[in-house]
Amino acid sequence: MREINASIPFDKALWRQDIAASKAHVTMLAAQDIVSEADASAILGGLDAIAAEYEADGVPEDWDLEDIHMTTESRLAELIGPAAGRLHTARSRNDQVATDFRLWVRDAIDQTLAGLDALQRALLVQAEAHAGSIMPGFTHLQTAQPVTLGHHLMAYFEMVSRDVSRFEDARARMNQSPLGSAALAGTGFPIDRYMTTQALGFDAPTKNSLDAVSDRDFALDYLQAAAQCSLHLSRLAEEFVIWASQPFGFVRMADSLSTGSSIMPQKKNPDAAELVRGHAGRIVGCVTSLMVTMKGLPLAYSKDMQDDKPPVFEAANLLGLSIAAMTGMVADSTFKVDRMRQAAELGYATATDLADWLVTQADIPFREAHHITGAAVKLAESKGIALDELSIEDLKAIDERIDDRVYKALSVEASVAARASYGGTAPDEVRKRVAEAKSALGMDA
Repeated sequence: MREINASIPFDKALWRQDIAASKAHVTMLAAQDIVSEADASAILGGLDAIAAEYEADGVPEDWDLEDIHMTTESRLAELIGPAAGRLHTARSRNDQVATDFRLWVRDAIDQTLAGLDALQRALLVQAEAHAGSIMPGFTHLQTAQPVTLGHHLMAYFEMVSRDVSRFEDARARMNQSPLGSAALAGTGFPIDRYMTTQALGFDAPTKNSLDAVSDRDFALDYLQAAAQCSLHLSRLAEEFVIWASQPFGFVRMADSLSTGSSIMPQKKNPDAAELVRGHAGRIVGCVTSLMVTMKGLPLAYSKDMQDDKPPVFEAANLLGLSIAAMTGMVADSTFKVDRMRQAAELGYATATDLADWLVTQADIPFREAHHITGAAVKLAESKGIALDELSIEDLKAIDERIDDRVYKALSVEASVAARASYGGTAPDEVRKRVAEAKSALGMDA
């Protein structure tokens, strides 16, 4: 029972939040004349001393004390004597842990948002630098149309921006204080929940004591946002794995985020990217873990909820590492733009432009234009050349309606420049989106 019941090995991570909430609680108790000023002063001094000990030496693990709450209260009694027992007046471990955990998740969200801000800035710097750098755009990992590297990177900026909004939404929704809900029914002491709410930076006290101590929606909100974010990071990581491979050769990744082989000296492995990709699976597992834990629990608190913290702590650690790794990867990688452009040309990425030209300039129905373009691509493939290297005689042999004007549409530069619709890949359009994003992040100040 001692081993299965103890949570101190993992919930000791809540010590800062536990002490902060305890200080807010005892300050309120004194203001409401529920405890004396002398006892409150002794408790506050003792809590500060304990915080200094934890900061210097870590939190001791005495499994007989079960958790961080009892560990701190026991140490407080050693330091100040019987007055320590007054700290728990008008609260329960149920509302205590619910408050501490909300504070921890809120701090984790703030750290995540800071990390995502750094990643967004790294994406914008590279996107601006490569607004005109041409690369093949893919569908099914097959060359489709030419795009710019800046446009490609800005796609991930948009994904990360939505991740930011999800974390912000989760933070706003969870920023209510459970403190004062006690075990499940509230308390008969004349407490001031608004006072502790304000002291801890919450927007309002929770409105229902049963819900307050049994709710872990805020943790699930965080995990679900973390899981979606990790999927985006994993996709970006996979791009770098592919791009760094020799057949592609689109990017040279920083040595600091790569490793060598134990037997093959020529190898430079994208291990950081692969680990980010792997972390996504573990983070998704953390969401599943907590969802299954919570799915059948009656109101109010059940001991199953002690297992709510390990998946959140694990996901937060993995997500922080993943964001930091991808930020460094984006910022410090060197993109091989000549190789990217060459790949765009070799993949007949301007085939759609030829079809569009036949429709707009030669007044040919699209289905017929599509067939003519297919014949042109087949001929270029047989000759081992790009579409714009076919002679006008070659093109006219396929269809007499083609003339010299077609060459203005067949280069990769012309192709990307033509995609100037809002949100398109045209370099000028990419620069506009980058400028807007930089302004929103305050990077143009």
